[in-house]
Amino acid sequence: MTDASLKSFLDKKLAEFNQPAFINDDPVSVPHLYKQKQDREIAGFFAAIFGWGNRKTIINKSKELMHLMDNAPYDFCIGHRDKDLQKLVSFTHRTFNPTDLLYFISFFHFHYSHQESLETAFTQFDGDMEHKLAGFHHYFFSLTHVPARTKKHIATPERNSSCKRLNMFLRWMVRKDDRGVDLGLWENISPADLICPLDLHVARVARKLGMIHSKTNNWKTANELTDHLRRFDPADPVKYDLALFGLGIIDKY
Repeated sequence: MTDASLKSFLDKKLAEFNQPAFINDDPVSVPHLYKQKQDREIAGFFAAIFGWGNRKTIINKSKELMHLMDNAPYDFCIGHRDKDLQKLVSFTHRTFNPTDLLYFISFFHFHYSHQESLETAFTQFDGDMEHKLAGFHHYFFSLTHVPARTKKHIATPERNSSCKRLNMFLRWMVRKDDRGVDLGLWENISPADLICPLDLHVARVARKLGMIHSKTNNWKTANELTDHLRRFDPADPVKYDLALFGLGIIDKY
């Protein structure tokens, strides 16, 4: 398939999947439950970090956690008392356990005590997205008494991870269009700089379409796919994540 025909094919699929109807069955529905920017950031971050496996389970577990946080995640992270944390100790999602959750809450309390938005957790680091994601990883685990087990839940390019879940979160926060799926809350990261989330379905479809050739899903492969997508739209390459994901999980392409 030529680049021109591939772009035409993906543009058609993008128009099909980048619709409000996509939201309800996708984890992006979780931050859409809220109006306040900080609530959307925290809810979106948890939904993205929980983002492996069955989408329905991811959504349900994210909503369960939001309920435990009184459906006001920002107020909970900023204003909780020790006794409020007791109701979190039974929460688990796959390998994510209460130890991890309590550290995440501590980080959000620390960050939002100093900053208005989670965006600065990434933009404080100069350079491209690789540097921003690596910097965010170090910043996230900069508090004292970091549980060793919790580090596995936040990926970093320094370990050659594709950083799929963080890149998905950034897509939600950064991308702006009139279709309503992505929230477009942030102003200081360009959509042009985003890296495509390398979901297993996305990677499979991308290989089938000849856009990536590596057999492993890592940081290099995520960049290879994004570079190919920049041929179609250098200003907003990651919009095609919606087309590739829809092809993989909805169309079973």
